[in-house]
Amino acid sequence: MRRTTARLGLGLLLGTVLSGALGAAEAVKSTLVGHAVLPAMSFLPPPAEAGPGFVVSGRFAAVPNRRVEQIAAVEGKSFLDGRTTGISLPFVGQPVQGFSGIETIARDRYRVLIDNGFGNKVNSPDALLSFHEVAIDWQSGQVRIEKSVFLHDPDKIIPYRITNEFTKERYLTGADLDLESIQTIGDLHWIGDEFGPYLIAVDRTGKVVAFFETEVDGKVVRSPDHHAVTTPATPGPVRFEVRRSRGYEGMAASVDGRYLYAMLEGPLFLGDPPAAETVGGKEVLRILEFDVQARKWTGRSWKYALEVAGNNIGDFNMIDATRALVIERDNVEGDPRLLCKGEQKSGCFPKVAEFKRVYLVDLAQVSDAGLVKKIAYVDLLDIADPKGVAKAGTMEGRFTFPFVTVENVDVVDERHIVVANDNNLPFSAGRLPNTADANEFVLLDIGDFLKRR
Repeated sequence: MRRTTARLGLGLLLGTVLSGALGAAEAVKSTLVGHAVLPAMSFLPPPAEAGPGFVVSGRFAAVPNRRVEQIAAVEGKSFLDGRTTGISLPFVGQPVQGFSGIETIARDRYRVLIDNGFGNKVNSPDALLSFHEVAIDWQSGQVRIEKSVFLHDPDKIIPYRITNEFTKERYLTGADLDLESIQTIGDLHWIGDEFGPYLIAVDRTGKVVAFFETEVDGKVVRSPDHHAVTTPATPGPVRFEVRRSRGYEGMAASVDGRYLYAMLEGPLFLGDPPAAETVGGKEVLRILEFDVQARKWTGRSWKYALEVAGNNIGDFNMIDATRALVIERDNVEGDPRLLCKGEQKSGCFPKVAEFKRVYLVDLAQVSDAGLVKKIAYVDLLDIADPKGVAKAGTMEGRFTFPFVTVENVDVVDERHIVVANDNNLPFSAGRLPNTADANEFVLLDIGDFLKRR
């Protein structure tokens, strides 16, 4: 997204703090104008220098914590409720799946980030970390991969042992980092991770050039996957402040590229005993400011209130100096119109998605409790499709985006946004009950949504 204006100013923030509640966000209608699909079974060969071990992927994801060598030996199942998805692993090649961050390059071209591979540290050591540039033909609905960049750490910037520690190029895997957000500033790509949570920078070739731990209120905070958190010798509590898989799900950049705003997916656990951070009874997520020029956390943060306890955010991108887009979602998949009824058990979902929204928020309008204002939202479960644009998912003129992990949103122009899913290959089936999800992109006409304040 083009960046043209100045940094969010502290004086502006202090001048617009609002007393009391900020009021409810308004629902804004959207219309589907483009739908593109990259099939679930999309694979690339690994870089030759990575070694023969990466020709096959998913060997440790088929059966938890055990190696499976036979290709397509184990059928994938939804990680939510065990429904079969029709795709089996291990795979030949590196899957192009799990889009967890997006940047608009042009209306028909996007940079997408792949997450850690198959869901966690243990099951993803043969999944290489990468990002891609894709070209989208919104008319035909086809997605073409035009460029792929695989992350590597030959200079040993990452301070802990990685899977490929003793190789020359030291390609990074899903056992090393869980990539969830990307912002390009100058010649560097800044990437937010969930494991630490960490912040890293890579150059245009994918080589790591910088690594930072996370600081909140001047103190380092960690998840159970942080490299310094170890299993104790005897039963007892292990101290950490960020839940597993609740690190940087979204990360925005100031429009001038000077600052990053890294947003945690879940609330911090603070106090003794630790408890989820709340404001007014609602769980809140921290937005932490990082100074790209000074290469350090500034100590400033904002709070985003979840509408429903247990919800998560999927992505976060600034649209101007103070306003941003945030995906907030529940942890359920399935089109609401396909809910099982009565004794029905096939061709339907036992539970369905209820909350998938894109919020417009303003970091310059903050309540006296420190919460950023939610101005309006687009409901991704209620998208108009009067012209039948969708390749799948439209019934009676209405389209839904019912995936458990909707993790990508960015501005395309003044009245369009792009939204995409993380398909968790082969562990999600939200479009159809027993069919592994593809990587889907939607182009939405949202009218004057982006002009609202």
